[in-house]
Amino acid sequence: MKKIALVTGATSGIGKATSHLLASNGYDLIVTGRRENLLNDLVKCLIVETGAEVLPLCFDIRDQVQVEKAVDSLTGKWEKVDLLVNNAGLAVGLEPVQSGVVDDWERMIDTNVKGLLFMSRKISSGMVARESGHIINLSSIAGHEVYPNGAAYCASKHAVQAITKTMRIELLPYGVKVSSISPGMVDTEFSLVRFKGDKQRAENVYKGLTPLYAQDIAETILFMATRPQHVNIADVIIMPTDQASARDFRRR
Repeated sequence: MKKIALVTGATSGIGKATSHLLASNGYDLIVTGRRENLLNDLVKCLIVETGAEVLPLCFDIRDQVQVEKAVDSLTGKWEKVDLLVNNAGLAVGLEPVQSGVVDDWERMIDTNVKGLLFMSRKISSGMVARESGHIINLSSIAGHEVYPNGAAYCASKHAVQAITKTMRIELLPYGVKVSSISPGMVDTEFSLVRFKGDKQRAENVYKGLTPLYAQDIAETILFMATRPQHVNIADVIIMPTDQASARDFRRR
Protein backbone atom coordinates (compact mmCIF):
# COMPACT_ATOMS: atom_id res chain seq x y z
CA MET A 1 0.00 0.00 0.00
CA LYS A 2 1.24 3.48 -0.84
CA LYS A 3 2.18 5.84 1.94
CA ILE A 4 -0.08 8.83 2.59
CA ALA A 5 1.36 12.35 2.76
CA LEU A 6 -0.58 15.42 3.88
CA VAL A 7 0.76 18.75 2.60
CA THR A 8 -0.65 22.02 3.93
CA GLY A 9 -0.57 25.19 1.85
CA ALA A 10 -0.36 23.04 -1.27
CA THR A 11 -1.80 25.43 -3.85
CA SER A 12 1.39 27.37 -4.61
CA GLY A 13 5.13 27.62 -4.15
CA ILE A 14 6.89 25.06 -1.97
CA GLY A 15 3.68 23.22 -1.09
CA LYS A 16 2.71 22.77 -4.74
CA ALA A 17 6.21 21.64 -5.77
CA THR A 18 6.37 19.23 -2.82
CA SER A 19 2.98 17.76 -3.68
CA HIS A 20 4.09 17.08 -7.27
CA LEU A 21 7.35 15.49 -6.18
CA LEU A 22 5.81 13.28 -3.49
CA ALA A 23 3.05 12.15 -5.85
CA SER A 24 5.70 11.31 -8.46
CA ASN A 25 7.60 9.23 -5.92
CA GLY A 26 5.05 6.77 -4.65
CA TYR A 27 2.86 8.77 -2.25
CA ASP A 28 -0.88 9.25 -2.34
CA LEU A 29 -1.73 12.75 -1.16
CA ILE A 30 -4.03 14.84 0.96
CA VAL A 31 -3.57 18.45 -0.14
CA THR A 32 -4.94 21.43 1.76
CA GLY A 33 -5.41 25.12 1.08
CA ARG A 34 -7.85 28.01 1.29
CA ARG A 35 -8.23 28.70 -2.45
CA GLU A 36 -10.65 26.05 -3.65
CA ASN A 37 -10.21 26.72 -7.37
CA LEU A 38 -6.42 26.35 -7.15
CA LEU A 39 -6.79 23.28 -4.95
CA ASN A 40 -9.07 21.59 -7.47
CA ASP A 41 -6.72 22.49 -10.34
CA LEU A 42 -3.83 20.95 -8.40
CA VAL A 43 -5.73 17.73 -7.77
CA LYS A 44 -6.59 17.31 -11.46
CA CYS A 45 -3.00 18.00 -12.48
CA LEU A 46 -1.53 15.56 -9.96
CA ILE A 47 -3.88 12.75 -10.96
CA VAL A 48 -3.18 13.18 -14.68
CA GLU A 49 0.58 13.65 -14.34
CA THR A 50 1.41 11.13 -11.61
CA GLY A 51 -1.47 8.67 -11.33
CA ALA A 52 -1.53 9.18 -7.57
CA GLU A 53 -4.75 9.23 -5.57
CA VAL A 54 -5.29 12.76 -4.29
CA LEU A 55 -7.79 14.05 -1.74
CA PRO A 56 -8.37 17.83 -1.40
CA LEU A 57 -9.33 19.48 1.90
CA CYS A 58 -10.29 23.15 1.58
CA PHE A 59 -10.13 25.07 4.87
CA ASP A 60 -8.38 27.90 6.69
CA ILE A 61 -5.57 26.47 8.82
CA ARG A 62 -5.89 29.42 11.23
CA ASP A 63 -9.33 28.22 12.33
CA GLN A 64 -9.16 25.37 14.85
CA VAL A 65 -12.77 24.32 14.23
CA GLN A 66 -12.15 24.08 10.46
CA VAL A 67 -8.93 22.13 11.01
CA GLU A 68 -10.61 19.61 13.29
CA LYS A 69 -13.63 19.23 11.00
CA ALA A 70 -11.39 18.66 7.97
CA VAL A 71 -9.16 16.08 9.66
CA ASP A 72 -12.10 14.32 11.29
CA SER A 73 -13.67 13.93 7.83
CA LEU A 74 -10.88 11.55 6.78
CA THR A 75 -11.98 7.94 6.47
CA GLY A 76 -10.49 4.63 5.41
CA LYS A 77 -6.89 4.71 4.28
CA TRP A 78 -6.81 8.52 4.43
CA GLU A 79 -6.90 8.40 8.23
CA LYS A 80 -3.41 6.86 8.30
CA VAL A 81 -1.16 9.80 7.45
CA ASP A 82 2.46 8.67 7.23
CA LEU A 83 3.99 12.07 6.43
CA LEU A 84 2.75 15.50 7.48
CA VAL A 85 4.40 18.46 5.75
CA ASN A 86 3.46 21.59 7.71
CA ASN A 87 4.15 23.98 4.85
CA ALA A 88 1.39 26.60 5.19
CA GLY A 89 2.89 29.92 6.24
CA LEU A 90 3.44 33.50 5.21
CA ALA A 91 5.13 36.81 5.91
CA VAL A 92 3.07 40.00 5.80
CA GLY A 93 4.53 43.51 6.02
CA LEU A 94 8.02 44.72 6.77
CA GLU A 95 7.78 47.42 9.43
CA PRO A 96 9.51 48.07 12.74
CA VAL A 97 7.67 47.19 15.92
CA GLN A 98 6.72 50.80 16.68
CA SER A 99 4.75 51.05 13.44
CA GLY A 100 3.83 47.42 12.95
CA VAL A 101 0.36 46.46 11.72
CA VAL A 102 -1.36 44.32 14.32
CA ASP A 103 -3.49 42.53 11.73
CA ASP A 104 -0.30 41.49 9.91
CA TRP A 105 1.16 40.15 13.17
CA GLU A 106 -1.99 38.16 13.89
CA ARG A 107 -2.06 36.64 10.38
CA MET A 108 1.53 35.47 10.71
CA ILE A 109 1.19 34.08 14.23
CA ASP A 110 -2.18 32.45 13.53
CA THR A 111 -0.89 30.78 10.34
CA ASN A 112 2.76 30.03 11.07
CA VAL A 113 2.39 29.01 14.71
CA LYS A 114 -1.17 28.20 15.66
CA GLY A 115 -2.03 26.56 12.33
CA LEU A 116 1.02 24.33 12.58
CA LEU A 117 0.07 23.39 16.14
CA PHE A 118 -3.55 22.66 15.21
CA MET A 119 -2.50 20.34 12.35
CA SER A 120 0.24 18.64 14.35
CA ARG A 121 -2.11 17.99 17.26
CA LYS A 122 -4.68 16.25 15.07
CA ILE A 123 -2.33 14.25 12.86
CA SER A 124 0.24 13.26 15.48
CA SER A 125 -2.37 11.51 17.61
CA GLY A 126 -2.83 8.91 14.89
CA MET A 127 0.93 8.56 14.48
CA VAL A 128 1.28 7.97 18.21
CA ALA A 129 -1.40 5.25 18.10
CA ARG A 130 0.37 3.52 15.18
CA GLU A 131 3.86 4.25 16.56
CA SER A 132 5.05 5.46 13.18
CA GLY A 133 5.10 8.61 11.08
CA HIS A 134 7.09 11.68 10.15
CA ILE A 135 6.33 15.38 10.58
CA ILE A 136 8.35 17.95 8.60
CA ASN A 137 7.86 21.59 9.59
CA LEU A 138 8.70 24.43 7.22
CA SER A 139 10.79 26.88 9.15
CA SER A 140 13.13 29.56 7.78
CA ILE A 141 16.54 31.14 8.19
CA ALA A 142 14.40 33.60 10.21
CA GLY A 143 13.97 30.79 12.73
CA HIS A 144 17.72 30.87 13.42
CA GLU A 145 18.52 34.60 13.21
CA VAL A 146 16.63 37.88 13.12
CA TYR A 147 16.59 40.98 10.94
CA PRO A 148 15.19 44.51 11.30
CA ASN A 149 11.49 45.02 10.56
CA GLY A 150 10.78 41.31 10.87
CA ALA A 151 9.98 40.92 14.56
CA ALA A 152 6.69 39.04 14.22
CA TYR A 153 7.79 36.85 11.31
CA CYS A 154 11.12 35.98 12.93
CA ALA A 155 9.32 35.27 16.20
CA SER A 156 6.89 32.96 14.42
CA LYS A 157 9.68 30.97 12.79
CA HIS A 158 11.70 30.83 16.03
CA ALA A 159 8.50 29.37 17.48
CA VAL A 160 8.45 26.74 14.73
CA GLN A 161 11.98 25.73 15.73
CA ALA A 162 10.98 25.50 19.40
CA ILE A 163 7.84 23.51 18.59
CA THR A 164 9.81 21.14 16.36
CA LYS A 165 12.42 20.45 19.04
CA THR A 166 9.73 19.93 21.68
CA MET A 167 7.69 17.60 19.48
CA ARG A 168 10.80 15.56 18.67
CA ILE A 169 11.22 14.86 22.39
CA GLU A 170 7.53 14.26 23.03
CA LEU A 171 7.12 11.85 20.10
CA LEU A 172 10.40 10.01 20.67
CA PRO A 173 8.80 7.16 22.69
CA TYR A 174 6.49 6.41 19.76
CA GLY A 175 9.08 6.24 16.99
CA VAL A 176 7.68 9.31 15.21
CA LYS A 177 10.24 11.43 13.38
CA VAL A 178 10.07 15.22 13.64
CA SER A 179 12.15 17.44 11.37
CA SER A 180 12.35 21.00 10.13
CA ILE A 181 13.70 22.63 7.00
CA SER A 182 14.93 26.22 7.14
CA PRO A 183 15.28 27.88 3.73
CA GLY A 184 16.90 31.18 2.95
CA MET A 185 15.57 33.24 0.05
CA VAL A 186 13.15 31.26 -2.15
CA ASP A 187 11.47 32.73 -5.24
CA THR A 188 7.78 31.97 -4.63
CA GLU A 189 4.69 34.08 -3.80
CA PHE A 190 6.41 34.83 -0.47
CA SER A 191 7.56 38.38 -1.29
CA LEU A 192 4.41 39.22 -3.25
CA VAL A 193 2.35 38.34 -0.17
CA ARG A 194 4.75 40.15 2.16
CA PHE A 195 4.43 43.34 0.11
CA LYS A 196 0.68 42.92 -0.30
CA GLY A 197 0.62 42.54 -4.06
CA ASP A 198 3.31 45.12 -4.90
CA LYS A 199 4.87 43.19 -7.80
CA GLN A 200 7.75 45.60 -8.42
CA ARG A 201 8.82 45.60 -4.80
CA ALA A 202 8.58 41.82 -4.67
CA GLU A 203 10.69 41.39 -7.81
CA ASN A 204 13.38 43.69 -6.42
CA VAL A 205 13.98 41.23 -3.59
CA TYR A 206 15.51 38.78 -6.09
CA LYS A 207 17.18 41.36 -8.33
CA GLY A 208 20.84 40.69 -9.14
CA LEU A 209 21.04 37.25 -7.53
CA THR A 210 19.92 33.68 -8.02
CA PRO A 211 17.56 32.59 -5.22
CA LEU A 212 16.40 29.13 -4.33
CA TYR A 213 13.31 27.83 -6.09
CA ALA A 214 10.36 25.82 -4.78
CA GLN A 215 11.68 22.69 -6.47
CA ASP A 216 14.94 22.94 -4.49
CA ILE A 217 13.03 22.80 -1.22
CA ALA A 218 10.70 20.05 -2.46
CA GLU A 219 13.68 17.88 -3.41
CA THR A 220 15.16 18.37 0.06
CA ILE A 221 11.86 17.46 1.71
CA LEU A 222 11.67 14.28 -0.38
CA PHE A 223 15.21 13.38 0.65
CA MET A 224 14.37 13.90 4.32
CA ALA A 225 11.18 11.86 4.02
CA THR A 226 12.82 8.90 2.30
CA ARG A 227 15.70 8.19 4.68
CA PRO A 228 15.75 4.77 6.40
CA GLN A 229 13.62 4.43 9.51
CA HIS A 230 16.65 4.72 11.80
CA VAL A 231 17.65 8.09 10.26
CA ASN A 232 15.96 11.38 11.15
CA ILE A 233 17.34 14.56 9.62
CA ALA A 234 16.51 16.95 12.45
CA ASP A 235 16.97 20.25 10.61
CA VAL A 236 18.28 21.44 7.26
CA ILE A 237 19.37 25.02 6.67
CA ILE A 238 19.39 25.52 2.91
CA MET A 239 20.56 28.76 1.31
CA PRO A 240 21.20 30.07 -2.19
CA THR A 241 24.89 30.34 -3.04
CA ASP A 242 24.28 34.10 -3.29
CA GLN A 243 23.15 34.31 0.36
CA ALA A 244 25.28 33.93 3.49
CA SER A 245 22.83 35.06 6.19
CA ALA A 246 19.42 36.65 6.54
CA ARG A 247 21.00 40.01 5.62
CA ASP A 248 24.06 39.22 3.51
CA PHE A 249 23.71 38.74 -0.25
CA ARG A 250 25.87 38.76 -3.36
CA ARG A 251 24.13 40.88 -6.00
CA ARG A 252 25.46 41.48 -9.47
